[in-house]
Amino acid sequence: MSDKKQRLTPVEHIKNDSRYLRGSIVESLNNSVTGSVAPEDTHLLKFHGTYQQDDRDLRNEREKQKLEPAFEFMIRVRVPGGIATPEQWLEMDRLAHQYANGTLRLTTRQAFQFHGILKWNLKQTIKEINDSLLDTIAACGDVNRNVMCSPNFNQSEIHQEAYEWSKKISDHLTPQTTAYHEIWLDKEKVADSRDDEEPIYGKSYLPRKFKIGMAIPPANDVDVFSQDLGYIAIVEDGKLQGFNIAVGGGMGMTHGDTATYPNLGYVIGFCKPEQTVEVAEHVVKVQRDFGDRTNRKHARLKYTINDRGVAWFKAELHERLGWELEEKRPYQFEFAGDRYGWIQGTNDKWNLTLFIQNGRIRDYKGYLLMTGLREIAKIHDGDFRLTGNQNVMVGNVSDENKPRVEAIVKEYNLTDGKHTSALRRNSIACVALPTCGLAMAEAERYLPDLLDKVEVILDEVGLKDGDIVIRMTGCPNGCGRPYLGEIGFVGKAPGKYNMYLGAGFAGERLNKLYKENIDEEEILESLKPLLQQYATDREEGERFGMFAIRKGYVKYVNNGLDFHA
Repeated sequence: MSDKKQRLTPVEHIKNDSRYLRGSIVESLNNSVTGSVAPEDTHLLKFHGTYQQDDRDLRNEREKQKLEPAFEFMIRVRVPGGIATPEQWLEMDRLAHQYANGTLRLTTRQAFQFHGILKWNLKQTIKEINDSLLDTIAACGDVNRNVMCSPNFNQSEIHQEAYEWSKKISDHLTPQTTAYHEIWLDKEKVADSRDDEEPIYGKSYLPRKFKIGMAIPPANDVDVFSQDLGYIAIVEDGKLQGFNIAVGGGMGMTHGDTATYPNLGYVIGFCKPEQTVEVAEHVVKVQRDFGDRTNRKHARLKYTINDRGVAWFKAELHERLGWELEEKRPYQFEFAGDRYGWIQGTNDKWNLTLFIQNGRIRDYKGYLLMTGLREIAKIHDGDFRLTGNQNVMVGNVSDENKPRVEAIVKEYNLTDGKHTSALRRNSIACVALPTCGLAMAEAERYLPDLLDKVEVILDEVGLKDGDIVIRMTGCPNGCGRPYLGEIGFVGKAPGKYNMYLGAGFAGERLNKLYKENIDEEEILESLKPLLQQYATDREEGERFGMFAIRKGYVKYVNNGLDFHA
């Protein structure tokens, strides 16, 4: 074995030896002695769209009883561009109740997520997801994940074009292994797995996950600069001319390791619409061939680019393409959040964006959110669009059907966010505890309670209607894109968070560490004078993130290389 191969991470060996993602998954699923799968298979299952987890609320008690952890599985459903039909929505609702914990979660990558699925139900759930014409392959793992696309609530024709390109990219970058269909759909096995082929990914796939998003200015509602590969739609004279290309974004980092950091994508040029798929393939191939396979903490595209330089990356990409990107074209982003309520598109259809706190769809006492959305799906004549901010748009509603949708919204008291604070409408939290094995602190279960207390301060200083982007994650991996929050919280320990300030309202600037390892009391003590000063001393049109920089609370962060400086 060569020195280079010996230095590969264990996961690289698992992928390389997996027979194109087969491993011993079938044997693990058929093992009735345990609710878990073999350690090697936990890595491979991610490529199939599922994570093994356990209920950490029960972990200590089960250990005392000498029981294995309460193993369960999360399944993520790919929804390219975030668009699902009413029939698919109803199927996701049904599966959530039949096999999962009775809730649906909308992710920050415009996907559906199920929690609490037992191993015995895993195969049937994935099969029934596929029956609905959605799938879970490549929803996780070291491959391209769900391709995001701005829901775009007013430029209907431009959105349709962008969506079609995002779907083509997604289809083109879907792994070609037949293992998924063999394991989950009982398709005929290939005679020899060595006959499988991955023309884009190769036998070992990518060094780490890869994310793609497509934004349509002025809305940066997919946080395009957080993507490994971002497409920024350029619209001139009402026509889609093509896309500016941004490369090297990524949110994850590790506490205490300054060699890891979040990064914003670099805009390196422009391509025509018909060139988008080719660009995606070759950007992925550059990362495949040059990404770090010896250190998973240093394996994302952002490190590949920053270690070698943007000029090197462009030259390598151009050589593989056989042609050069054009010069980037002007664009302007104005916001990164969602716009709530009814908005009519240029196709004369109506779009209703509803606020879903932290993306969790369930029925609450006195607030039957899940039931209400189910009733809409039963009569809806358009589509559902999952947003990158964990909300849902009831899209393409006809004039004739709009009153019926409005009646259900009123009956079930579904909210378009108008009766919540602007801070809450601009909030995102990851799942964190009790299911995420990486979580160091609460996020989804805690942020609403923290916002209750911050809203008191906002009321006192007259900022209830002031838009401020706030995000919270239970660990530094960045699933909720906390480093793009004007106020960002990242879990450090139970009840303790690092607090970041200064990101751009339109997702164009990272934030920076303000206070470390603080609890709720310290959070509120820190925020109160900041918000009071912002209420009285801000300049006209000045966003909170820029205010924090101008007043010297934190430094301006140009890119990830300045994040720890």
